[in-house]
Amino acid sequence: MSTAATSEARFVTGSTMRHVVVMTFTGALGLMSMFLVDLLDLFYLSLLGKTEITAAIGYAGTVVFVNLSLCIGTGIAAAVLVARNLGAGRPERAREFATSCFMYSCILSAIFSGLIAFGADWLLRLLGAEGEALHLAKQFVWIASPGFVVLAGGVACSFTLRGLGDARRAMYVTLVVAIVIAILDPIFIFWLGWGIQGAALAGVIADICSLAVGLHSVHRVHNFFAPPSLARLKADIREISEIAVPAMLTQLATPFANAYVTRAVAPFGNEAVAAAAIIGRVIPVAFGIIFSLSGSVGPIIGQNYGARLYDRVRRTLTDGLIFATIYTLITSALLFAFRHEIAELFRASGRTHELVLFFCSFIAASWAFAGAQFVASAAFNNLGHPNTSTVFNWAKATIGTIPFAIYGAEVAGPEGVMVGVAIGSIIFGVASVAWAYRIVAKVAQQKT
Repeated sequence: MSTAATSEARFVTGSTMRHVVVMTFTGALGLMSMFLVDLLDLFYLSLLGKTEITAAIGYAGTVVFVNLSLCIGTGIAAAVLVARNLGAGRPERAREFATSCFMYSCILSAIFSGLIAFGADWLLRLLGAEGEALHLAKQFVWIASPGFVVLAGGVACSFTLRGLGDARRAMYVTLVVAIVIAILDPIFIFWLGWGIQGAALAGVIADICSLAVGLHSVHRVHNFFAPPSLARLKADIREISEIAVPAMLTQLATPFANAYVTRAVAPFGNEAVAAAAIIGRVIPVAFGIIFSLSGSVGPIIGQNYGARLYDRVRRTLTDGLIFATIYTLITSALLFAFRHEIAELFRASGRTHELVLFFCSFIAASWAFAGAQFVASAAFNNLGHPNTSTVFNWAKATIGTIPFAIYGAEVAGPEGVMVGVAIGSIIFGVASVAWAYRIVAKVAQQKT
């Protein structure tokens, strides 16, 4: 057990590609475990053989993902501020920010939890839920919402550990969620017969376990939490918000786009919504490494930026893009090879089966460009341009999604929606990367 606060900036020396690979794989295992929770829920509930249940998870999952996006946004602020201050040789300031970010995240999530609990019916109807699917989705959200605050604390701990360079323990914080869910889901859903309510309760218990692991890792192992102080939080809140608010808005762009896609396919029936639910859970597990790039590459950029090592900042950006491209090509090939098995795993039939096959065959490869945008976002957040990340992500979620999805739906139904979204992803992925390199060059020129 450590008796002093960790103060070493680990990423300012050594191979940047090695740092990218290690941080991304360990970060992805942790982040993918959180997405694996949704996949496990969907898998177990699909065994009940009711399309309404699968559709309900699709609707409820969109609402729950909003909270996760808020948590990740505040977590990014923790990772940026911890990494940047360590790189600049200010470990005590990094420690204070770790505590303030934890408090900030929990308070924000508590507010969101209350709003969601009261507005669940309106939000789910807005997404297109109706009938039995609406009833089941509301039950899931009402049970899961108290766990949002606990999840926020766990995610804050995980990102603080990433800022410290402790990728292994950051992974443990979120990996424990999937382990607990894998154990409790079958018990609650089948043995106790609680169905979708059991899946939601299992998630709350898993979040509690995650927070316990996170607090132990940050406080007991690294001794990196300063004593909680509302006065310190008040003093830090502006600097935290300058990163956290744009980062949260950036993260919210994804669930907004997902929500719109869910609504766009809703007129085509529960089978189309069920397919969207399956695809929406396969994507984070298959491409969890891509999702984790922003949080994993960010601390590497942040420490080197704090240490004024701008060549290493540019190299990290390039290495992240190379990594994202190679990984996406390999994963897309595997999804294509096992497309039938994936559809059958969730007992998909009819149009649901067809749409899952279509995604695995033609759409999955477009996630290379989503990965590129995640890497670019890491550069924006850590180089003092978080608003740029917000602009690009919301531009993609709106003008890069809505018109393409509308036109695609009119021309080719649900398949057209998927193609339209993929085209928007390609356009904004390329544009965000070009802008990120421009900012790196500009920062290096100004600071030298």
